[in-house]
Amino acid sequence: MADRRLQVFHTVAKLLSFTKAAESLHMTQPAVTFQVRQLEEHFNTRLFDRTHNRISLTDAGNRVFEYADRIFELYGEMENGVRELTGEISGALTIGASTTIADYMLPTLLGDFNTRYPEVAIHLKVSNSDGIVSMVESNAIDLGVVESPVGNKNLVVETCKQDQLVAIVPPGHPLARQQQIHFSALLDYPFICREEGSGTRDVINGYLDGLPDCAAGLKVSMELGSPEAVKGAVEAGMGVSVVSKATVQKELQLGTLVTLALDPPLVRPFSFVHQKQKFKLRVMEELLEFARAYCKNHQSYDAV
Repeated sequence: MADRRLQVFHTVAKLLSFTKAAESLHMTQPAVTFQVRQLEEHFNTRLFDRTHNRISLTDAGNRVFEYADRIFELYGEMENGVRELTGEISGALTIGASTTIADYMLPTLLGDFNTRYPEVAIHLKVSNSDGIVSMVESNAIDLGVVESPVGNKNLVVETCKQDQLVAIVPPGHPLARQQQIHFSALLDYPFICREEGSGTRDVINGYLDGLPDCAAGLKVSMELGSPEAVKGAVEAGMGVSVVSKATVQKELQLGTLVTLALDPPLVRPFSFVHQKQKFKLRVMEELLEFARAYCKNHQSYDAV
Protein backbone atom coordinates (compact mmCIF):
# COMPACT_ATOMS: atom_id res chain seq x y z
CA MET A 1 0.00 0.00 0.00
CA ALA A 2 2.87 2.40 0.75
CA ASP A 3 4.95 3.75 -2.16
CA ARG A 4 7.14 0.86 -3.31
CA ARG A 5 9.95 3.23 -4.26
CA LEU A 6 10.00 4.62 -0.73
CA GLN A 7 9.94 1.12 0.80
CA VAL A 8 12.93 0.05 -1.26
CA PHE A 9 14.83 3.28 -0.52
CA HIS A 10 14.12 2.91 3.20
CA THR A 11 15.53 -0.63 3.25
CA VAL A 12 18.66 0.36 1.33
CA ALA A 13 19.15 3.33 3.67
CA LYS A 14 18.87 1.12 6.76
CA LEU A 15 21.30 -1.49 5.46
CA LEU A 16 23.51 0.85 3.40
CA SER A 17 23.77 -1.92 0.86
CA PHE A 18 21.86 -2.57 -2.37
CA THR A 19 22.83 -6.24 -2.19
CA LYS A 20 21.57 -6.76 1.37
CA ALA A 21 18.42 -4.77 0.60
CA ALA A 22 17.69 -6.97 -2.42
CA GLU A 23 18.08 -10.08 -0.25
CA SER A 24 15.88 -8.65 2.50
CA LEU A 25 13.15 -7.61 0.05
CA HIS A 26 13.38 -10.81 -2.02
CA MET A 27 14.15 -8.72 -5.12
CA THR A 28 16.96 -8.70 -7.65
CA GLN A 29 19.63 -6.06 -7.18
CA PRO A 30 18.86 -4.37 -10.55
CA ALA A 31 15.21 -4.06 -9.45
CA VAL A 32 16.26 -2.40 -6.20
CA THR A 33 18.56 0.00 -8.07
CA PHE A 34 15.74 0.85 -10.50
CA GLN A 35 13.31 1.70 -7.67
CA VAL A 36 15.86 3.98 -5.97
CA ARG A 37 16.64 5.74 -9.26
CA GLN A 38 12.92 6.27 -9.82
CA LEU A 39 12.69 8.01 -6.44
CA GLU A 40 15.79 10.10 -7.18
CA GLU A 41 14.20 11.18 -10.46
CA HIS A 42 11.01 12.07 -8.60
CA PHE A 43 12.94 14.39 -6.26
CA ASN A 44 15.40 15.40 -8.99
CA THR A 45 18.38 14.83 -6.70
CA ARG A 46 20.75 12.09 -5.59
CA LEU A 47 19.78 10.29 -2.40
CA PHE A 48 22.96 8.19 -2.11
CA ASP A 49 26.64 8.88 -2.67
CA ARG A 50 28.26 5.88 -4.32
CA THR A 51 32.07 5.67 -3.95
CA HIS A 52 34.51 2.75 -3.85
CA ASN A 53 31.74 0.11 -3.61
CA ARG A 54 30.29 1.87 -0.56
CA ILE A 55 27.21 4.00 -0.28
CA SER A 56 26.15 6.76 2.10
CA LEU A 57 23.13 9.02 2.34
CA THR A 58 23.31 12.51 0.91
CA ASP A 59 21.74 15.41 2.82
CA ALA A 60 18.61 14.92 0.74
CA GLY A 61 18.75 11.18 1.39
CA ASN A 62 18.92 11.76 5.14
CA ARG A 63 15.90 14.05 4.95
CA VAL A 64 13.89 11.48 2.95
CA PHE A 65 14.95 8.72 5.36
CA GLU A 66 13.70 10.72 8.39
CA TYR A 67 10.31 11.25 6.76
CA ALA A 68 10.18 7.63 5.56
CA ASP A 69 10.70 6.42 9.14
CA ARG A 70 7.74 8.48 10.31
CA ILE A 71 5.59 7.43 7.33
CA PHE A 72 6.16 3.71 7.89
CA GLU A 73 5.62 4.03 11.64
CA LEU A 74 2.25 5.69 10.99
CA TYR A 75 1.49 3.11 8.32
CA GLY A 76 2.18 0.33 10.80
CA GLU A 77 0.01 1.98 13.44
CA MET A 78 -2.82 2.19 10.91
CA GLU A 79 -2.40 -1.50 10.03
CA ASN A 80 -2.49 -2.50 13.68
CA GLY A 81 -5.42 -0.24 14.48
CA VAL A 82 -7.57 -1.73 11.73
CA ARG A 83 -6.53 -5.32 12.45
CA GLU A 84 -7.37 -4.89 16.14
CA LEU A 85 -10.91 -4.01 15.05
CA THR A 86 -11.22 -6.84 12.55
CA GLY A 87 -9.27 -9.46 14.54
CA GLU A 88 -7.28 -10.36 11.41
CA ILE A 89 -3.69 -11.56 11.78
CA SER A 90 -1.80 -11.43 8.49
CA GLY A 91 1.37 -10.10 6.94
CA ALA A 92 4.94 -11.26 6.45
CA LEU A 93 7.87 -11.76 8.83
CA THR A 94 11.48 -12.76 8.29
CA ILE A 95 12.95 -14.87 11.07
CA GLY A 96 16.57 -15.86 11.51
CA ALA A 97 17.73 -18.82 13.58
CA SER A 98 21.01 -20.45 14.46
CA THR A 99 21.49 -23.90 12.99
CA THR A 100 20.56 -26.00 16.03
CA ILE A 101 17.35 -24.06 16.64
CA ALA A 102 16.38 -24.00 12.95
CA ASP A 103 16.82 -27.76 12.66
CA TYR A 104 15.33 -28.97 15.95
CA MET A 105 13.01 -26.34 17.41
CA LEU A 106 11.49 -24.10 14.76
CA PRO A 107 9.93 -26.64 12.37
CA THR A 108 7.30 -27.67 14.93
CA LEU A 109 6.80 -24.15 16.29
CA LEU A 110 6.37 -22.53 12.87
CA GLY A 111 4.24 -25.41 11.61
CA ASP A 112 1.83 -24.97 14.52
CA PHE A 113 1.83 -21.18 14.03
CA ASN A 114 1.06 -21.57 10.34
CA THR A 115 -1.85 -23.87 11.14
CA ARG A 116 -3.35 -21.22 13.41
CA TYR A 117 -2.48 -18.22 11.22
CA PRO A 118 -2.38 -19.39 7.58
CA GLU A 119 -2.46 -15.78 6.30
CA VAL A 120 0.96 -15.03 7.79
CA ALA A 121 3.96 -15.61 5.49
CA ILE A 122 7.18 -16.43 7.33
CA HIS A 123 10.61 -16.45 5.67
CA LEU A 124 13.39 -18.27 7.53
CA LYS A 125 17.12 -17.51 7.29
CA VAL A 126 19.66 -19.86 8.88
CA SER A 127 23.14 -18.92 10.07
CA ASN A 128 25.29 -19.32 13.17
CA SER A 129 24.48 -17.18 16.21
CA ASP A 130 26.90 -14.37 15.27
CA GLY A 131 25.36 -14.19 11.80
CA ILE A 132 21.81 -14.02 13.18
CA VAL A 133 22.68 -11.19 15.60
CA SER A 134 24.31 -9.31 12.73
CA MET A 135 21.11 -9.69 10.65
CA VAL A 136 19.03 -8.32 13.53
CA GLU A 137 21.41 -5.37 13.93
CA SER A 138 21.13 -4.53 10.22
CA ASN A 139 17.33 -5.01 10.16
CA ALA A 140 17.69 -7.78 7.59
CA ILE A 141 15.38 -9.93 9.74
CA ASP A 142 12.51 -9.09 12.09
CA LEU A 143 13.31 -11.64 14.79
CA GLY A 144 16.29 -13.81 15.62
CA VAL A 145 16.45 -16.95 17.75
CA VAL A 146 19.95 -17.72 19.04
CA GLU A 147 21.72 -20.14 21.33
CA SER A 148 24.46 -17.98 22.86
CA PRO A 149 24.67 -14.72 24.86
CA VAL A 150 24.07 -11.48 22.92
CA GLY A 151 26.52 -8.68 23.66
CA ASN A 152 24.68 -5.81 21.96
CA LYS A 153 22.83 -3.98 24.75
CA ASN A 154 20.77 -2.04 22.18
CA LEU A 155 18.87 -5.20 21.23
CA VAL A 156 15.97 -6.77 23.10
CA VAL A 157 16.92 -10.27 24.29
CA GLU A 158 14.32 -12.57 25.85
CA THR A 159 15.06 -16.11 27.05
CA CYS A 160 12.77 -18.67 25.44
CA LYS A 161 13.85 -21.95 27.07
CA GLN A 162 16.82 -23.67 28.65
CA ASP A 163 18.85 -26.20 26.69
CA GLN A 164 21.17 -28.82 28.18
CA LEU A 165 24.41 -29.78 26.47
CA VAL A 166 25.83 -33.28 26.88
CA ALA A 167 28.93 -35.18 25.82
CA ILE A 168 28.42 -37.72 23.03
CA VAL A 169 30.46 -40.83 22.21
CA PRO A 170 29.82 -43.87 20.00
CA PRO A 171 28.68 -47.17 21.55
CA GLY A 172 31.67 -49.24 22.61
CA HIS A 173 33.73 -46.13 23.44
CA PRO A 174 35.70 -46.42 26.75
CA LEU A 175 33.45 -43.72 28.26
CA ALA A 176 30.17 -45.15 26.97
CA ARG A 177 29.30 -46.91 30.23
CA GLN A 178 29.55 -43.68 32.21
CA GLN A 179 26.36 -41.74 32.97
CA GLN A 180 28.05 -38.55 34.14
CA ILE A 181 31.58 -37.25 33.62
CA HIS A 182 33.76 -34.23 34.29
CA PHE A 183 34.92 -32.49 31.11
CA SER A 184 38.50 -33.54 31.93
CA ALA A 185 37.52 -37.11 30.98
CA LEU A 186 37.16 -35.94 27.34
CA LEU A 187 40.70 -34.56 27.13
CA ASP A 188 42.24 -37.93 26.24
CA TYR A 189 40.28 -38.07 22.98
CA PRO A 190 40.11 -35.98 19.77
CA PHE A 191 37.41 -33.33 20.17
CA ILE A 192 35.04 -32.41 17.34
CA CYS A 193 33.53 -28.95 17.59
CA ARG A 194 31.45 -26.42 15.69
CA GLU A 195 32.92 -23.56 13.67
CA GLU A 196 33.91 -20.15 15.04
CA GLY A 197 30.80 -17.99 15.51
CA SER A 198 28.62 -20.96 16.43
CA GLY A 199 26.53 -20.46 19.56
CA THR A 200 27.33 -23.99 20.71
CA ARG A 201 31.05 -23.34 20.43
CA ASP A 202 30.77 -19.99 22.24
CA VAL A 203 28.89 -21.62 25.12
CA ILE A 204 31.41 -24.46 25.40
CA ASN A 205 34.28 -21.94 25.39
CA GLY A 206 32.57 -19.97 28.16
CA TYR A 207 32.09 -23.18 30.17
CA LEU A 208 35.77 -24.05 29.74
CA ASP A 209 36.79 -20.60 31.00
CA GLY A 210 35.67 -21.89 34.40
CA LEU A 211 37.72 -25.06 33.89
CA PRO A 212 41.07 -23.59 32.74
CA ASP A 213 42.96 -26.88 32.98
CA CYS A 214 40.45 -28.42 30.57
CA ALA A 215 40.64 -25.52 28.10
CA ALA A 216 44.41 -25.87 27.88
CA GLY A 217 44.25 -29.62 27.32
CA LEU A 218 41.43 -29.76 24.75
CA LYS A 219 42.50 -31.52 21.54
CA VAL A 220 40.35 -30.00 18.75
CA SER A 221 40.69 -32.33 15.78
CA MET A 222 37.85 -31.08 13.55
CA GLU A 223 35.65 -27.99 13.16
CA LEU A 224 32.33 -28.67 11.44
CA GLY A 225 29.47 -26.45 10.36
CA SER A 226 26.37 -28.24 11.63
CA PRO A 227 25.15 -30.53 14.44
CA GLU A 228 24.49 -33.27 11.87
CA ALA A 229 28.10 -33.18 10.70
CA VAL A 230 29.39 -33.28 14.28
CA LYS A 231 27.16 -36.25 15.16
CA GLY A 232 28.19 -38.09 12.00
CA ALA A 233 31.87 -37.69 12.82
CA VAL A 234 31.36 -38.99 16.35
CA GLU A 235 29.29 -41.94 15.08
CA ALA A 236 32.20 -42.74 12.72
CA GLY A 237 34.57 -42.96 15.71
CA MET A 238 36.56 -39.85 14.77
CA GLY A 239 36.34 -38.29 18.23
CA VAL A 240 34.01 -37.07 20.98
CA SER A 241 31.94 -33.91 21.22
CA VAL A 242 29.47 -31.85 23.25
CA VAL A 243 26.08 -31.03 21.69
CA SER A 244 22.56 -30.02 22.63
CA LYS A 245 20.71 -32.98 24.15
CA ALA A 246 17.75 -31.99 21.97
CA THR A 247 19.71 -32.81 18.80
CA VAL A 248 20.45 -36.48 19.55
CA GLN A 249 17.03 -37.99 20.28
CA LYS A 250 16.98 -39.94 16.98
CA GLU A 251 20.51 -41.30 17.51
CA LEU A 252 19.66 -42.40 21.07
CA GLN A 253 16.64 -44.31 19.79
CA LEU A 254 18.72 -45.97 17.06
CA GLY A 255 21.55 -46.71 19.49
CA THR A 256 24.21 -45.01 17.32
CA LEU A 257 25.30 -42.53 20.02
CA VAL A 258 25.57 -42.47 23.80
CA THR A 259 25.09 -39.28 25.84
CA LEU A 260 26.97 -38.47 29.04
CA ALA A 261 25.81 -35.74 31.43
CA LEU A 262 28.49 -33.19 32.32
CA ASP A 263 29.46 -32.35 35.90
CA PRO A 264 29.07 -29.46 36.50
CA PRO A 265 26.03 -29.27 34.17
CA LEU A 266 26.27 -27.21 30.99
CA VAL A 267 23.03 -25.33 30.33
CA ARG A 268 22.38 -22.42 27.99
CA PRO A 269 19.36 -20.32 27.03
CA PHE A 270 17.66 -20.21 23.66
CA SER A 271 16.75 -16.54 23.22
CA PHE A 272 14.63 -14.29 21.03
CA VAL A 273 16.46 -11.17 19.88
CA HIS A 274 15.07 -8.17 18.02
CA GLN A 275 15.46 -4.44 17.61
CA LYS A 276 14.09 -2.05 20.20
CA GLN A 277 11.14 -0.48 18.44
CA LYS A 278 8.73 2.31 19.36
CA PHE A 279 6.12 0.32 17.50
CA LYS A 280 5.72 -3.35 16.62
CA LEU A 281 3.50 -4.92 14.01
CA ARG A 282 0.71 -6.98 15.50
CA VAL A 283 1.79 -10.07 13.57
CA MET A 284 5.21 -9.83 15.29
CA GLU A 285 3.58 -9.57 18.71
CA GLU A 286 1.34 -12.52 17.90
CA LEU A 287 4.31 -14.67 16.86
CA LEU A 288 6.23 -13.77 20.02
CA GLU A 289 3.25 -14.63 22.22
CA PHE A 290 2.78 -17.91 20.38
CA ALA A 291 6.50 -18.74 20.72
CA ARG A 292 6.52 -17.89 24.43
CA ALA A 293 3.63 -20.28 25.03
CA TYR A 294 5.35 -22.96 22.92
CA CYS A 295 8.58 -22.64 24.90
CA LYS A 296 6.72 -22.72 28.22
CA ASN A 297 5.18 -26.04 27.18
CA HIS A 298 8.55 -27.45 26.02
CA GLN A 299 10.84 -26.52 28.89
CA SER A 300 12.33 -29.95 29.52
CA TYR A 301 15.77 -30.66 28.09
CA ASP A 302 14.47 -33.58 26.06
CA ALA A 303 11.72 -31.60 24.29
CA VAL A 304 12.04 -29.24 21.39
